[in-house]
Amino acid sequence: MMLTGSEIIVECLKEQGVDTVFGYPGGTILNVYDALYAHQDEIHHILTSHEQGAAHAADGYARATGRCGVVLATSGPGATNLVTGIATAYMDSVPLVAFTCNVGVSLLGKDSFQEVDIAGITMPVTKYSAIVKDVKQLAPMIRKAFRIAKSGRPGPVLLDITKDVTAASYDYTPEFPLPVPPLTEKIRKKDIDEAIRLIHEAKRPVIFVGGGAIASGASEEVRALAHKIDAPVCDTLMGKGAFPGTDPLYMGMLGMHGTKIANKALAECDLLIACGVRFSDRDTGKTSAFAEQAKIIHLDIDAAEINKNVICDTSVVGDLREVLKRILPVLEETKHEEWRARIEEYKAIHPLKYEYPRLTGPYMIQELYRLTNGDAIITTDVGQHQMWAAQYYTYTSPRTFLSSGGLGTMGFGFGAAMGAKAGCPDKTVVNIAGDGCFRMNMNEVISAVRNGIKVIEIVMDNGVLGMVRQWQNLFYGKRFSNTILDDGIDFVKIAEGMGALGIRVTKKEEVEDAILRALASDRPVVIDCKIDKDDMVFPMAPAGKPIETAFDQDDL
Repeated sequence: MMLTGSEIIVECLKEQGVDTVFGYPGGTILNVYDALYAHQDEIHHILTSHEQGAAHAADGYARATGRCGVVLATSGPGATNLVTGIATAYMDSVPLVAFTCNVGVSLLGKDSFQEVDIAGITMPVTKYSAIVKDVKQLAPMIRKAFRIAKSGRPGPVLLDITKDVTAASYDYTPEFPLPVPPLTEKIRKKDIDEAIRLIHEAKRPVIFVGGGAIASGASEEVRALAHKIDAPVCDTLMGKGAFPGTDPLYMGMLGMHGTKIANKALAECDLLIACGVRFSDRDTGKTSAFAEQAKIIHLDIDAAEINKNVICDTSVVGDLREVLKRILPVLEETKHEEWRARIEEYKAIHPLKYEYPRLTGPYMIQELYRLTNGDAIITTDVGQHQMWAAQYYTYTSPRTFLSSGGLGTMGFGFGAAMGAKAGCPDKTVVNIAGDGCFRMNMNEVISAVRNGIKVIEIVMDNGVLGMVRQWQNLFYGKRFSNTILDDGIDFVKIAEGMGALGIRVTKKEEVEDAILRALASDRPVVIDCKIDKDDMVFPMAPAGKPIETAFDQDDL
């Protein structure tokens, strides 16, 4: 049937099972928005306040659901406003397809109004980016975009479509998308055999779990592996929820702000089984001192990650779930009672703790965990609050902790929360933010109100850029250069002015009532949680130092 390019875009979205898109209209993409108007009952469009918020919302939707996120933006500044969101998704391997529209083909390369080479700009932070200048290529390119975004190691793809292509007509033939099979062609039996040999020889094994375990759907297999070989487990920020935080084998997060238990275990283990991790510097600390006593098995879908940051003894390249499904049946069940006893001793000696009688971020998050029964999706921005959310809320399922791990994007959280709630409407969704981060995305509260998206924002309001101030406190002689934000801003009034419920909390005794009011509210909520400007995140390992040197307030 003959359709315009804009209608072809909508039909291709329907082919891919897309039910929700996020975006912001403008001149060059108007034809697409006009086509969407006729399909409002099939594709729900969520209008944000800023294109970056739309990109983060599409990202949060993808992280929470496991499906591909979709974001739309117009040319020029509309397109460039997506870049931070696209880079955030790229660093954390999130499947996302961004559609932008550009000026007509005859106007390209002439510095036309709102013309920009967005495909070129985003090339380093996408799996694939291209400009579509021929309506005949439109449907095949869209199908290719979704296939690339979802296959292998997931990631973002950008298609820039000229305005004349959206207006031109072409014969459209529907196609059902082919399933995207897990990547298995590089899994070699000799690599599996070597990994099994090292596991059988180990006396002090540790399993290290990253975001790849969530992307591959390997949570059950990781848990089966841990219990079959009696190995304690730690995770990365991106791996939260891949292994249940309530499991007796769980030690907590590894790295700069990981638990002393996990960091000490890494220093003493004789085998490290890395499952879907990229060995970020925040996890490894000084790489030459990382797991010095251990043989390292690296299981990962991306061959480029093998031996990139940490040299391993053997590796298996392929979809993690498929790799573990081949390892588990031939693995002998083993016990490591002495090693487990040592880990339990560390748990008794080095628990996560805070010792302030007043209101603190950790107390707020622990109360949130209690009052939500641990059954919420938690999104975060970046900073001290992010680490507290990782440490003090216990995650038992994948896709329940959504945070910008690789890029560390301030302003990520509220948009991601909207996307997560849109994708999982029956779940409670809470964003944990700092006041510095909230200033970067508070305009999206309007979007949540306008679209009827009931999310809860908890602002850890300390009047400073908390994590940067912590570094200034510890390593820069208390020279607080441009980190003080205490300018009297009233977040409760701002929330109310945007149509949300605003609640202020200044002491512990007010926390339970505030959270219960937020959970019962029928509209978005902002809780302004006043905490001390010099509260810190502990443990902490100095940058570039071995992670076992992590210190806490007792050490100070």
